[in-house]
Amino acid sequence: MNKAFGDVSASAGDDLVGVAEIRRPPDNFFDASLIASLAGAYDWLHREAGARAIVLCSEGKHFCAGADFSGLSAHARRIGASDGARALYDEALRLFESAVPVVAAVQGAAVGGGLGLACSADFRVAAAGSRFSANFAKIGLHQGFGLSATLPAIIGRQRATDLLYTGRRVGADEAVRIGLADRLAADEDVRTAAQALAAEIAVAAPLAVRSIRATMRAGIADQARAAMEHELAEQSKLWQTADFAEGVRASAERRPPRFESR
Repeated sequence: MNKAFGDVSASAGDDLVGVAEIRRPPDNFFDASLIASLAGAYDWLHREAGARAIVLCSEGKHFCAGADFSGLSAHARRIGASDGARALYDEALRLFESAVPVVAAVQGAAVGGGLGLACSADFRVAAAGSRFSANFAKIGLHQGFGLSATLPAIIGRQRATDLLYTGRRVGADEAVRIGLADRLAADEDVRTAAQALAAEIAVAAPLAVRSIRATMRAGIADQARAAMEHELAEQSKLWQTADFAEGVRASAERRPPRFESR
């Protein structure tokens, strides 16, 4: 079974594993419409295709580079970002409410909101050449996509604080060591490894998996909702700053930013 949801393709086979693939290569930048499409794919795979586990993956070089600020003028970033983020986070909440376990296959970069997307999944399988970065502080912005709730839950508060304060890159080996990734695979095998993990989940007793998952992820949707409300409020303040404009400009120009606290 196959179905397209905008820039997301959904497919399911006889192994009870569904695949939701984002198709905006090479960077797979997201917006509200893409996340809505992804949530729609999750729902279809669960309700129509009968999937008991889902592999989340992306076409192209990178898993997801988050939101693309580079093509927007400073005025557009300040005026339009808040409304866009509100719609994005409303759709992102649907991912946290999904009834089916999700295994993310991460190749290339999972950056900013892309890291948030990866952390919305139950598990992450990292390709050997992958890298993870909560780079918000490096562009003068507060973290988003529920990372305030998910990242400390996954790797612990102290490590999460390190990654959020510094915005540094974490390679695949370190990601596995600190628990940010659950499996490590060769670049060419990352989807196969994610599929294998999802298949292990899919053949387990579905009522038991659902019950266990409800216990282990209890309250996650509510926590994500509260986190994104706070994140949006903080981001709305920082979108107005010269530091954010400089951070985006420096990132586009591939140079160190010169922040001035204004």
